[in-house]
Parts: sequence; C-alpha cells; structure tokens
Amino acid sequence: MFQGSMTALVTPFKDGDVDVDALKSLVDWQIDCGTRALVPVGTTGESPTLSHAEHEMVIEEVTKACGGRVPVVAGAGSNNTAEGVRLMKHAASVGADAALVVTPYYNKPTQEGLYQHFKAMHDAADLPIIIYNIPPRCVVDMSPETMGRLAELPRIVGVKDATGDISRVAKQRMTCGTDFVQLSGEDATAISFNAQGGVGCISVTANVAPALCAQMQNATLAGDYKTALDVTDRLMPLHIAIFLEPGLIGAKYALSLLDKCSDEVRLPHVPLSDGTKGAIKDAMVHAGLLN
Repeated sequence: MFQGSMTALVTPFKDGDVDVDALKSLVDWQIDCGTRALVPVGTTGESPTLSHAEHEMVIEEVTKACGGRVPVVAGAGSNNTAEGVRLMKHAASVGADAALVVTPYYNKPTQEGLYQHFKAMHDAADLPIIIYNIPPRCVVDMSPETMGRLAELPRIVGVKDATGDISRVAKQRMTCGTDFVQLSGEDATAISFNAQGGVGCISVTANVAPALCAQMQNATLAGDYKTALDVTDRLMPLHIAIFLEPGLIGAKYALSLLDKCSDEVRLPHVPLSDGTKGAIKDAMVHAGLLN
C-alpha cells in the first residue's frame, strides 16, 4: 500500500485562510499524475501554524477528496503525546488510511521515551503508523534498535527516514525486517535510498513535479535505474532550488507559477527572495515544467 511517490502535500492559503477549493484541486491533480499516496498536514503542510480545527479539517477534506483512490497518510505528530493521541483518533474517525508520526521535537526524549510515545500512539487507534525520523528538525534520532522494537507492534509499519544516512536503510532492514516499509524523506537522495532497499519517497518536490517523481519512483521499483537516473537528472536542480529556503515555501512558489495555488505562507515563514525565485524558475524550465 505504501510505496512509490507519496506527496507531502502543501496546505494552500487564500487571504489568510485555508483554500479548500485549491486543496481539492491539488488532490485530483496529484492522483491524475500518478502519485501513490497523499500525506497532508506534515511539516510541508504547515502543521506548526495551523490551528487544531484547521489541521483536522484539512485531513478530513483530503480524505474525502481522495475518495479511496489513493491512501491518505494523515500527519498526526506532536511533541505532546496526549495531543498526538487525539490527532490519531481523529484521523481514524474520518477514514484516513495511516498516520505519519514525527519523533517528539524539542523535548529530546530518551530512546525509551521515544518507544513509549510511539506505543501510546499505536495503542490509541486502529491505524497503521509510519514513523517520521528527522533529527535535523527534532534534535532527537530514533536508533535502528528502537525502531526494531517498535516494528514488533502490529501497526508500526514503516519509516519516513530523513536522517540523510543512506546506510540506515540496511541497518533498519537488520532490526525491523525486510517487510518494514522504508520511505525516503529526502528528495535528492531518494534514488540512492531505494537502491539500498527503500520502496518510495514522501516527497516535497512531488508537489510541483508529481508525474516526474512518480516516473522516477516507478522505475526504481521496476529495477530500471537507467530511467530513474535520467529522470533524476531532470529533477535534481529543482530538488536543490526548492530547498534553498524552507521547502514548503519553494513548493508553493513553484505551484503558483503553475497556477495551482497561491504562494501565500504564514509567519514565521516569509516569501522567497528574488534569487531563490529565479533558481526555481530555471529549475522548472530544466525539468520541462515551464517553457
């Protein structure tokens, strides 16, 4: 169920509010372009600046718009375990197919604390969980050994790995087993991640180039790394340009150039600098997304 190109969906805004019409349109476009799953209200979906009501509304609207065509992996992470439990229960109640749960940021829990946090989330709802391990943002790194303990729980099914350490795939295969779903959280290294045993990517760039990201992922799953490399060569400048500043800002700006949604973001994020805008435009031309 969880493989290939999975988009870490932006949350479009209009005049300060969530633009529900644009959100629904993005869902249809993503599915039409071959995206295998949608991941709303992760960090790319600006979860830190959404209200609780907005967070839950976006999950519900994306789930309804998908209509079962592709899985919805609902962002349900928090550094407050009780709040995460509430988000898990809500995601299950509106029909999401799984939850993406980030390691608790700022708290810096021990490995045992990480285990107990994720176990509480696991026990809260009958919903598969994908662990989101991103040490640069959370300042805590779940070890392969802790992940292996969690993989023994029936609904801890995989990881979005944004450690930047390609060797983690093999190490986690050792501790979690070969059926544990390993998904890259870094667009630029996604092809290498799959070569080590990964099966997909939860992608920011796929907001902008869903068909190309799907083509690259499908090629790796078929063992066709020549095609995957050719597509990666087209996408690499875009991977780089989108992350010159926070990726969600770059993705929204690129989407605005495609007339898919506004480039509006919420503080503390601000609009892109002119230099980054130019780099993104050039990268989109290189990828064949703009003339």
